[in-house]
Amino acid sequence: MNTPSQAKPQLIIIGNGMVGHHLVEQLIERGATEQYRITVFGEERHRAYDRVHLSEYFAGRDAESLAMCDADVYADGGVELRLSESVTAIDRDVGEVVTDQGRYPYARLVLATGSYPFVPPIPGHERDNCLVYRTLDDLDAIRAAAENATTGVVVGGGLLGLEAANALRGLDLDTAVVEFAPRLMPMQVDAEGGELLREKIESLGVQVLTDRATQHIEDGQASFHRMVFQDDKVLETDLIVFSAGIRPRDELARDCSLEMGERGGVVIDDRCLTSDPAILAIGEVALWNNSIFGLVAPGYQMAKAAADTLLGGKLTFEGADMSTKLKLLGVDVGAIGDAHGNQTPGARTFRYLDEIKQEYRKLVVSSDGKKLLGAMLVGDNAYYDTLMQYYANAMELPEDPAALILPSTEGAPTLGADALPDGATICSCHNVTKGAICATIDAGATDLGAVKASTRASTGCGGCAALLKSVVDHELEARGVEVDQSICEHFAHTRQELYDIVRVEGIKTFGELIDKHGHGSPQSPGLGCDICKPAVASILASCFNEPITDAAHIPLQDTNDTFMANMQKNGTYSVVPRVPGGEITPDKLVVLGQVAQKYALYTKVTGGQRIDLFGARLEDLPDIWGELIEAGFETGHAYGKSVRTVKSCVGSTWCRYGVADSVGMAIQLEHRYKGLRSPHKLKFAVSGCTRECAEAQSKDVGVIATEHGWNLYVCGNGGMRPRHAELLATDLDDAALIQAIDRFLMFYVRTADRLQRTSVWRENLEGGLDYLKAVVLEDSLGIGDELEAQMQTVIDNYECEWAGAINDPEKLKRFRSFVNDARPDPDIIVTEERGQLRPA
Repeated sequence: MNTPSQAKPQLIIIGNGMVGHHLVEQLIERGATEQYRITVFGEERHRAYDRVHLSEYFAGRDAESLAMCDADVYADGGVELRLSESVTAIDRDVGEVVTDQGRYPYARLVLATGSYPFVPPIPGHERDNCLVYRTLDDLDAIRAAAENATTGVVVGGGLLGLEAANALRGLDLDTAVVEFAPRLMPMQVDAEGGELLREKIESLGVQVLTDRATQHIEDGQASFHRMVFQDDKVLETDLIVFSAGIRPRDELARDCSLEMGERGGVVIDDRCLTSDPAILAIGEVALWNNSIFGLVAPGYQMAKAAADTLLGGKLTFEGADMSTKLKLLGVDVGAIGDAHGNQTPGARTFRYLDEIKQEYRKLVVSSDGKKLLGAMLVGDNAYYDTLMQYYANAMELPEDPAALILPSTEGAPTLGADALPDGATICSCHNVTKGAICATIDAGATDLGAVKASTRASTGCGGCAALLKSVVDHELEARGVEVDQSICEHFAHTRQELYDIVRVEGIKTFGELIDKHGHGSPQSPGLGCDICKPAVASILASCFNEPITDAAHIPLQDTNDTFMANMQKNGTYSVVPRVPGGEITPDKLVVLGQVAQKYALYTKVTGGQRIDLFGARLEDLPDIWGELIEAGFETGHAYGKSVRTVKSCVGSTWCRYGVADSVGMAIQLEHRYKGLRSPHKLKFAVSGCTRECAEAQSKDVGVIATEHGWNLYVCGNGGMRPRHAELLATDLDDAALIQAIDRFLMFYVRTADRLQRTSVWRENLEGGLDYLKAVVLEDSLGIGDELEAQMQTVIDNYECEWAGAINDPEKLKRFRSFVNDARPDPDIIVTEERGQLRPA
């Protein structure tokens, strides 16, 4: 029976951050609005947003895309959300909160006020352009200040400080980090890890100043500020961002005389109750067992305990693990448990340091070597998940614990889903165990989506997504449930199965494929979807290499392939002609300059040794490419899931250390494999000696010259999850090298999943590197000739897609902004910066 609304006791939640929002979610899910009238006060104008990914605000995400829920979730759930209304006091005597707009009675009250950025009391810290990095409004202020700045400094080299440094670098500021401690991230890494972290960050162009205490800030001579340090050295900068730690937002609790910690924070018990039983506290404002937890996962666990307390349950908060896996300025950093090894007497440590690859790993184990007490990772977090499971579940370590951090041809060690105990935590954000996932499956969940909906696993930071899928698939199969690997709702097949069907039956159109093996009819309107159409387009191109611009194939392409250019954020396109091996004649350089001038294009040399021309309007693309093709250029396939570039050093042509012609080999490889469509983009490199100036060991295909031939490395990549390539073969002559690459690429194209990089494909390959060697080098499957023939078909059918398009009036009809108007897009607005045009 429903209680009349006005008779329900009032529950007020102060704070609408991630933890406060999670509490509201818990209360709505558990039907708390039947018991309480719930009101939430948020002092910001934005509803709860994802602070974990706050820096993506500078990369194009807006407040709405960062929001934790849709705008109507609170109202639909029976919760009143009052934004832009600050609570200024709590009157415990009468049970009311006071805001800048009125007084509101409460029966129960939850403090979820979070924390604020600590600004050291440095004389001059209150000057203009001295900012903090905490909220969306803070980021708006930083962006506004950066418009008139060229340099920026972050005070604080911890987790948030490096996030802030990344933001300043993204705003095109020359950036420096100033840290009081002797190293960056002193809470997470030791001296060796800190030094490596410094090197990696400085290599990205960020200046790092450690062991520096700022004495005062004054007017600069060349810049807006001058920072004066304890040794009287100075640093000038236009913008300063303070990120020197956080402090609990506990002023409301302090003013109403709740019990406080000696250094701040509202004291709570295991049920999240403060010294006043009507008031609870959660998140970074709460002090539990003399500890404040500055991560979102412990806050979520507090929110669950608080919701249970409010609803009469007995769930308690029992502390939280502070292990973290981060990517800061693109650099992996991981810390697990007692990473410094100073909390357990007799602990033993194992360290691995590779100064060339810039990787550092440290294990801290019990005195008997059987239990993992902590771990530290800098440069490669691929080892984190396995180490975390050993630590979190107190699993007995292998006989040689050091093997867990030593490099291997098999890559980072992994634990199968069957090796994990039921108590293993799969999702730390929502504290979901393997046992909870198994219970959900036993209760009727039959796919990954149902498990996520029921447990909320992988809906927080998302870092557990791969492990969650592995556990769900394993548990479903163990129960005799067939795991659906269909590529989408239109095809009950995997990508590999579709590839085999296309090859065996010689199917050359999407319509024929879906008619024979899919759901629907070729004449159906809106046939296919954004998953299957590009996947099939890639398969057809990999098999037969017909032009993607042909009438039968163009409806399958995404925007970039449709217009054979990468769409940029302002609706213009990039033009990237092929420059094989990075070698280009002066005449061609002149043409690129002339085209860029004529069409007002922004020019940039890429890391793949090509020249990008940005800002091309859609209707100008055919004319631009007409001039480039006339000068001897061809498409660089920068827009496709295909072979992009073959980077090279100058090799024996010029370098006194070179032992082979790396430029010539790079050009040969690029011309051979140009136009090869694949499940994901492919990058190559050729180095003329083991000094490795072309960085071949970070590419999908890497070739390094030796005194006796070529060494072949495969399955490396950069990006969000960097992975070093693995040595497949040594001392190959030119013919053997080409044969091995042909087979490797076609085996990958044939067997990889949709949008699966070579590194991920290799990690999932049964039998690992030894199996791949057997297939490619020893032809263990007897398909070597077939793979080579497939590659030759692709090579024989290559044509420059732009050359074909500019000579076909039908294909050129696509290149206009409006179907019924020949005018250019009026919404494209640019501004000038450093002598070039960029999006306004």
